[in-house]
Amino acid sequence: MYNQTLRSQKELVLCEDGTNTLFSKEFNEPYHSTKDGALHESLEKHVKPALSLKKNATKLTILDICFGLGYNTFATLYYLKKHKLKTKVHILSPEFDEELIHSLESFTFPTEFKDIKDIINAISQNLFYEDEQFKIEILLGDAREEIPKIREKVDIIYQDAFSPKHNPLLWTKEFFSEIKNISKEDAILTTYSIASSARLGLYENGFFIFLHKSPLVRASTIASLKMLDGFEYIDMELKRVRNPVARSFKDCDYI
Repeated sequence: MYNQTLRSQKELVLCEDGTNTLFSKEFNEPYHSTKDGALHESLEKHVKPALSLKKNATKLTILDICFGLGYNTFATLYYLKKHKLKTKVHILSPEFDEELIHSLESFTFPTEFKDIKDIINAISQNLFYEDEQFKIEILLGDAREEIPKIREKVDIIYQDAFSPKHNPLLWTKEFFSEIKNISKEDAILTTYSIASSARLGLYENGFFIFLHKSPLVRASTIASLKMLDGFEYIDMELKRVRNPVARSFKDCDYI
């Protein structure tokens, strides 16, 4: 399903929020929604809802799937620094495109990231960064192989792989089972996808499904292993009744 011969073929794309992303020839889609914007998408669909739900935590472990251009990780650091939050964060992020990570030192990120340029450079050079507040580790390899190796339970999952249509192996029921295995009992997962297949895969692994809305971006999904207040609950059993042909992706369909 993956095509290494196309992996290095990427084109720079300007998003509507003025930030840059890339278009992947291998997956035939951009790394971010060009409409919502790379920075807005990271902040509004992942960082803000996740950190608001975990606002009382003094320490967080985050699984960022997959690292790509690093916007979700860097936006997390930017948000914490901007609001002078002292939360200690350990970010684990699988990524199989080593060439892309090493190119980030010269990528034109938004000015919001100027104060973390040294962190970006360190990750680009070493695939690792650590200081008193932040620890970031790139797990070089296929997410399906790297995630089961993680021994630390995670609080937050940014599910931000290429879309179910173009990268279904990172959206199967079995893949979400591996994520649940390393999740804390109150873990939450954020994703841009509102596809029934993705939601059903999470639901079949015990996640409650919620709709997340922000005025700056299109609707997205929050999944939680505990019921949440303040978000619109999606009744997946009712969804199944109304759409009996809907089903989750399964490994056997693609392997």
